[in-house]
Amino acid sequence: MGFDFFAHRRDNSLVTVEIVVKSGAARRRDRLHRWAWALIDASLWFMAIFGAVWLRFDFVSTPLLERTTLEFALAAVAGHLVVGAFLGPYAVGHQRGSFEESIDIARTVAVTCAGLTVWALLADPLVVPRSVPVVAGTLALAGMFAVRFVIRSWRDHRLASRANQKRVIVFGAGEAGRHLVRSMVRDPRGGYFPVALLDDDRTKRRLHIDGVRVRGTRESIEAVARRQNASTLVVALPQADAPLIRELTDQAEAAGLDVLILPPLLEIIGEQPTVHDLRDVNLHDLLGRRPISLDTTAIAEKLAGRSVLVTGAGGSIGSELCRQIARFGPAKLYLLDRDETGLQTTQLSLSGEGLLTGDDTILADIRDLDCLRTVFERTRPDLVFHAAALKHLPLLETYPLEAWKSNVLGTLNVLAAAAESGVGTFVNISTDKAADPTCMLGYSKRVAERLTANYARTQPGRYVSVRFGNVLGSRGSVVHVFTAQIERGGPITLTHPDVERFFMLIPEACQLVLEAAAIGPDGEVMVLEMGDQVKILDVARTLIRLSGRSGIDITFTGLRTGEKLSEHLFASSEDRRVTSNPLVMSVPVPRLSGDEVLAIDMPSVHTAADVMRRQATFPLPSGV
Repeated sequence: MGFDFFAHRRDNSLVTVEIVVKSGAARRRDRLHRWAWALIDASLWFMAIFGAVWLRFDFVSTPLLERTTLEFALAAVAGHLVVGAFLGPYAVGHQRGSFEESIDIARTVAVTCAGLTVWALLADPLVVPRSVPVVAGTLALAGMFAVRFVIRSWRDHRLASRANQKRVIVFGAGEAGRHLVRSMVRDPRGGYFPVALLDDDRTKRRLHIDGVRVRGTRESIEAVARRQNASTLVVALPQADAPLIRELTDQAEAAGLDVLILPPLLEIIGEQPTVHDLRDVNLHDLLGRRPISLDTTAIAEKLAGRSVLVTGAGGSIGSELCRQIARFGPAKLYLLDRDETGLQTTQLSLSGEGLLTGDDTILADIRDLDCLRTVFERTRPDLVFHAAALKHLPLLETYPLEAWKSNVLGTLNVLAAAAESGVGTFVNISTDKAADPTCMLGYSKRVAERLTANYARTQPGRYVSVRFGNVLGSRGSVVHVFTAQIERGGPITLTHPDVERFFMLIPEACQLVLEAAAIGPDGEVMVLEMGDQVKILDVARTLIRLSGRSGIDITFTGLRTGEKLSEHLFASSEDRRVTSNPLVMSVPVPRLSGDEVLAIDMPSVHTAADVMRRQATFPLPSGV
């Protein structure tokens, strides 16, 4: 009794292992099948010898009747069977026509051909013309490959054409698409039958993969679906960005096709896509995907072996930053937050323990300067990532003093404690609402950017800010609100039908934050490339469609105080500068000293908004 093991990926995290037990009868059948192929190959050698002799004598048949020709042909047959039994083609159960079998067959033919050539050269009298072994070997090898290709194509097409399989169009004839098509064709249990390939690269127009032909570009989706009676479009582009996925999804839905997608390669075991990796399109695919290019060497040089402290480590951005930083091997990673539950969750994700007993987990409030000074004096971090902040726009409009205390004074406290402890690099996490701000969140974050820029001019080390837009999955994200409303049966509440925002995924944002920390010019704001803005109304409709529920209404409540229809990553007066990474730009920031902030008596609830507005919109000094 023998065993075969097959690993199948069912989703992004679960892998099931199927063990197939081969009975004795099955093993005998397999052995008989292999030796049937051995006889086919031997017959091809036999015919190839006679064919080579016939070619050598200009299609005169008399030499074919010579006894020596028959002896040479029988010797070729015997030699091939013996060599093949030892070198693998008939001793191992290869998949017919696979790369491994092709290598073994070529090696067997080469060894057999070499032996026959030696015999032909040394034989006296001459057995066959000396060119016969090489010509015959070439003919035999071509015949073996041709027979396998025909049989395999016929069998794969027959298996894949079963009535219970979905007829699919695969978009993407690159490496991932080829692996996927072969997986579909060879796995009759996968449930998918590829009927066509599509690719925007017109040089692939006549390409065939296991009998499946490229039949057009993305503009051909509807026509090809109709001709091939397809029911599903599979997007086989693991690195596809969100705009392309949205376009393909819209075209597929217009053609009445379901849509499946390959996840990014990092989520695929062994990075070899199979039919079992396919999943439904989700909101992250439609809004947040983008190819990220990182200078990992520069990031590693900045983080490896260094002491790093992250404020707001219990939040969505801070916790993901901690996970990204941990990959680069820091000497020590300190997690600081005032939310004890958030700290425990982050610690669990990093180490699998949530005991909260180590000195790397710090419960502290950034509003408390004395506490921060004690923490920084003890930890002496080389790098600080300041992610702690209040960020709910409507609440901060109602309570502007809280924005002042946390986002302005809290940031100033962290800057002061960091400078006193000799921090080498300080990264302040900002927001796109700081560009031409109109709300309390934007004003407070713009002041924080200016404070950070001032420390860059007055302190040793490097102080930069990083500005980006909405992050899918972060706390307070509109996605969480809409999802909860859908689960309750609606309605979804939206301020205005034309409101649009930038979106990216948490891991992508944090990766670019690390990149900005490595390459950012001292004192400037690093602005992450966010792609095109997406209408929030489209987000709501997409979530309703993905939920599978019908009858969910969308109601409009009107723009809130300080809310814009569209966001801007850059202020109108900012001078954009390129960096070494095309996904990151930098802009100069007008400085604001901490003394100017502290010189103001603690504003009241009513005056805090005016104070932040004045300090956020101070004109840019000449020469900065």
